[in-house]
Amino acid sequence: MLLSLFPEMFPVSRQSFWSFKTQYAERVVVVKVTVNDTVFGLNGTAALTHTELVPVPGAVSGVNALGMVVFSICFGLIIGSMREKGLPLKDFFDCLNETIMRLVAIIMWYAPIGILFLIAGKIVEMDDITSMGSQLGMYTVTVICGLLVHAIVVLPSLYFAITRKNPFVFIGGLLQALITALGTSSSSATLPITFKCLEEINHVDKRVTRFVLPVGATINMDGTALYEALAAIFIAQVNNLDLNFGQILTISITATAASIGAAGIPQAGLVTMVIVLTSVGLPTDDISLIIAVDWFLDRLRTVTNVLGDSIGAGIVEHLSRHELQKKDPESGGPSVGGGEEEAAKKPYQLICQENEYDNNRPADSETKM
Repeated sequence: MLLSLFPEMFPVSRQSFWSFKTQYAERVVVVKVTVNDTVFGLNGTAALTHTELVPVPGAVSGVNALGMVVFSICFGLIIGSMREKGLPLKDFFDCLNETIMRLVAIIMWYAPIGILFLIAGKIVEMDDITSMGSQLGMYTVTVICGLLVHAIVVLPSLYFAITRKNPFVFIGGLLQALITALGTSSSSATLPITFKCLEEINHVDKRVTRFVLPVGATINMDGTALYEALAAIFIAQVNNLDLNFGQILTISITATAASIGAAGIPQAGLVTMVIVLTSVGLPTDDISLIIAVDWFLDRLRTVTNVLGDSIGAGIVEHLSRHELQKKDPESGGPSVGGGEEEAAKKPYQLICQENEYDNNRPADSETKM
């Protein structure tokens, strides 16, 4: 099953619009038994005829999303390594991205009307609304539990294992940023509050926060990746489709890669959800099933994203504390984000001679002869 991922990651030209899928065909094996030097070929005997399933290569119609992700990563790495020669192509894709974002912004004005008819159409197609509602409720509970485990267990354990500090004291200083993320549902809009909490309350160096947080708000979407993987599995279960280990691994890889490209705006995960669903051949029309609860789950996964960015900034500062301390004497002053506490710990203090001269300078009336 894992071998079927490689044809999708490195497709031939024809497979760019086809997804590779391992199919299984039946093969009948007839056992010939030799008794007393006589060969008997028994046809139709159940005891001596065995039917087995063998994997055969196949393809399904649809965009090969995993191949596009791998190609885009390699293409971007090559453009970045070209430096000045790759700037025209980089500017072209930046302009193309800005054009598409403005086009999407125009379309979003009609989104409420479109979402209304999408949900209405799905409700009409449902045979049993009660069972679908219960499935959607269990899906919501599953996503919440997954986000809680990641935010309360995984991230604090990682912080404690590396820094040997109490992670919940660190998280307590981020309370204002987490509440803002819950209200705005946007990690980019929460960025100024996250800066304030890390630098003023948790005393994280500004040189670390000004680098880690913008990068984390762009590519570190751990809550979105978890949400998209669970949503794809939920849509497969609604359609009574069994996912094998290879397909689940494909969903995990594609959700992680797609969440990196998700914008830090509300409900951006629904756009990248299409890539995850097409990677395993799931129907993209069923995204409308989760729109009804996405507005609430989007806020929770945004809180997880902001928490992951902040935990990452704290870990980076701990790992680079020696380099930061070495650069402090070179800059001739205390750390940018250390504040008065770090300045008081240093064996030296800078004295501004101009201010001292201004304070001790006699008045104008005394200097006049």
